[in-house]
Amino acid sequence: MSQVARVPTTRSERRVAVVGAGFGGLAAALRLQAAGIPTTLFEALETPGGRAGVVRTQGFTFDTGPTVITAPSCFEELFAVSGKPLRDLVELRPVEPFYRVQWADGERFDYGGDADALETEIGRLAPDDLDGYRRFLNHSRQVFDAGYPLVAHPFLRITDMLRVAPQLVRLRADRSVYHAVARYVADERLRQVLSFHSLLIGGNPFEASSIYTLIHFLEQSEGVHYVQGGTWRLAHAIADRFVDLGGALALGTPVRRIDVSSDGAHRITTDHDSHRFDAVVSNADVWHTYSALYADDRRAAVVRRRLSRAQWSNSLFLVYFGADRRWPDLAHHTILLADRYRGLLHEIFHGNALPEDFSLYLHAPSVSDSSVAPPGCSAFYALCPVPHLGNASIDWDEQAPRLADRILASLEGILPGLRSHIVVRQVFTPDDFERRLAAPHGAAFSLAPNLLQSAWFRPHNRDPRIPGLYLVGAGTHPGAGLPGVVNSAKATVDTLLGDWS
Repeated sequence: MSQVARVPTTRSERRVAVVGAGFGGLAAALRLQAAGIPTTLFEALETPGGRAGVVRTQGFTFDTGPTVITAPSCFEELFAVSGKPLRDLVELRPVEPFYRVQWADGERFDYGGDADALETEIGRLAPDDLDGYRRFLNHSRQVFDAGYPLVAHPFLRITDMLRVAPQLVRLRADRSVYHAVARYVADERLRQVLSFHSLLIGGNPFEASSIYTLIHFLEQSEGVHYVQGGTWRLAHAIADRFVDLGGALALGTPVRRIDVSSDGAHRITTDHDSHRFDAVVSNADVWHTYSALYADDRRAAVVRRRLSRAQWSNSLFLVYFGADRRWPDLAHHTILLADRYRGLLHEIFHGNALPEDFSLYLHAPSVSDSSVAPPGCSAFYALCPVPHLGNASIDWDEQAPRLADRILASLEGILPGLRSHIVVRQVFTPDDFERRLAAPHGAAFSLAPNLLQSAWFRPHNRDPRIPGLYLVGAGTHPGAGLPGVVNSAKATVDTLLGDWS
């Protein structure tokens, strides 16, 4: 991984600082540098990627964050802007089925991109809903056609929202994802299969806007992919390309404060230095941006008051583990759903304690990629949605080993004998999200993607009160998820360049 700690010194040129090297910050920095804007990217961690980090231990490699690539075209466009095709830097491998959904009684459903195979699965699970599914697919396509072009369009004025309001009303964006699905299919398990996707961006299917039903058509159109070697390789490829174009990458350099002078310049202070920039693109969480980076700016107080009343996404508990054997007939992505769906989700998003049961996402990259584990071994991570720290006061030092034990025991249903073969194990808790990633309340996806926290109602890509401050990442428009944060970079950089032109 290339690392450059220099700061451009050409005074005659406007310069931009990007704070945070998550995917949103990386994409914004690369777009700015490719546009000829001298850009410095500051990252508190020692490696780029933010949540998309990597853990290597005893021959195992674990992605620490996102593992599902649903819109490769976003990344193809990003690298094309930089002058080099994506395929020359990383390999994206299609995953089929996209997900295997399995319930506690052993029933399972392979959800993939082969239309005939998917309809066969639906016919087996819920034959009376086959026509309803086809109508839902058409609805998802309509939502995609109307909604997806908006994800890279910044909502900076209320008129931007009013312009698309008729479409949102027509598509009933006020409904939740689950209730939109339920209009078309009656079988409860098929409803779960078609509605769990909003959980991948921190949204409760019973509360997230039905605009997110577009994810189904997006997956059917572009597929689900895995980055060979791990998602972290994609983050490093963007960082390397940024440096190749002359960008300055300052890893292990947390930004402590940012002051705006009377002439509009932003002075960034780190532990060792301070630098003047003409604009800042913050990929830090929106709460951290306004409560820590711009804490002394009275104009930030307005946003802090609003965010103090916001609804935050759930948090996550993750177990990374490696085993000294392989298991046949295992899917790359498995969704393990508890007997409860609505009730468990309510406790995850609104409960004040750790639920007694859990649902899981199991990532098994060694199914597709032998490089992530020693020969004959398997690498996994299990992701468990849990309440964020603002809702539930949980002693994670005490609960983490217990919950990890319960999760690993439950996984023996699909991985027989698992616990006797584990050779390495680590956990990541909501406390880690808050301490290591500056995520408020340990919320794993920033603001929840509810209707009144989306589009114009979400913190804008350009701050309306602090000149020269722009936002990128999960907390601004369009929201969380890799397509979301990469498209936020496009919206934000286009806005900045338009302002400067």
